[in-house]
Amino acid sequence: MVYEKRYENGLRLVVKQMQGLMSVTMGILVGTGSCAETDAEDGISHFIEHMQFKGTKKRNAFEISDAFDRLGAQVNAFTGKDLTCYYSKCTTDHTSACFELLSDLFLNSTFPEEEMEREKGVVCEEISMNEDTPEDLCLDLLARAFYGTENYGRNILGPSKNIKGFTVEDIQRYKKARYCPENIVISFAGGIDPQTAQALVESYFGTLETGKFETRTPKIVMQRKSLVKRKPIEQMHIAIAYPSVPRGDEREDMVGAINGILGGSMSARLFQEVREKRGLAYSVYSYLSAFPECASLNIYAGVNPAHADEAYEAISEVVKTMKDKGITEEEFLRSREQMKSGMFFSNESSNAQMLLYGKYMLYFNEIFDFEDKLARINAMTYDKAQEVLSVMFDERDKAVALIGNTDQPFAL
Repeated sequence: MVYEKRYENGLRLVVKQMQGLMSVTMGILVGTGSCAETDAEDGISHFIEHMQFKGTKKRNAFEISDAFDRLGAQVNAFTGKDLTCYYSKCTTDHTSACFELLSDLFLNSTFPEEEMEREKGVVCEEISMNEDTPEDLCLDLLARAFYGTENYGRNILGPSKNIKGFTVEDIQRYKKARYCPENIVISFAGGIDPQTAQALVESYFGTLETGKFETRTPKIVMQRKSLVKRKPIEQMHIAIAYPSVPRGDEREDMVGAINGILGGSMSARLFQEVREKRGLAYSVYSYLSAFPECASLNIYAGVNPAHADEAYEAISEVVKTMKDKGITEEEFLRSREQMKSGMFFSNESSNAQMLLYGKYMLYFNEIFDFEDKLARINAMTYDKAQEVLSVMFDERDKAVALIGNTDQPFAL
């Protein structure tokens, strides 16, 4: 059972009741992230996410975390390119108390100066940790190679220089423009009925006034570059991006199936060719990254520097062979089944369902229809997949990133 409620101020509520569960996952989703930032704001979405936990009008930072722990609840948050989410999971008997806590940190944060200075150090350490995680660094560099330094090419963490300079006024100004009810979805999934969820939302968010929401449409200028960043590390980290279909496109499911064949599993072509047959990489995979205006299909591999050129050529050969000769019907059917099983598996997780229904409402302003999605996947045909594949993987539009002990990028 799925329930929705829309309020006059623009706030939206979606509830996925899951019979038999003794837990509830609740989330507050805001349609903002690094793609909505200016150069001066770069990193502020993520910094605000941290600061929301650092004290409210009635609780300090320790009291917030201690209160969740006393309930045996889990609480966390994350920031993406176009989404910030605060969420918690608790047993059903603590639903009301848990949502009060989540609402308090979301609505009533005070951003104490002392906590703010301390958290700047924490986030700068997170930036340093990212610098020491070459796989993440490589994928960040790939986004910049594909999109440039703005919009979806921004690093979510932002630069340390910006973090150190943020003020309470900067936070409040950004929140006033982006943390508006018309840009917020509250999502529940698990052992909760719609009436309880609605009562909780209206109790804490009922007086939330419509703000001055700033719609910020990213200006997309594709870069399609080959970038390299020198790091004195043991491996070379290679990433390649090809243009894909934007979020909600009618070909999205087909592209998902093709991605599964390319690099979405252990039976996928990249894994079998690059790792199993040639032994060139321990980790090699592909994934989709889709936004409203644009998208990319990304490939990643971590390889021995002595075999970096060979691995890059092997990946390119896999893509070229797939583009020129197509896929087999057996591969298509296998990938389609993997997509279906993934849907069924996520349907048993309240965390996954909270995020699925919340994001769908935020992005498309409607309830996700499980049966319709399943029917569309079942309706996909091998011939149609071949047709979609024929217009993918244009070598003229790809971008490449390389992290390792070299200054020489791959030639496009």
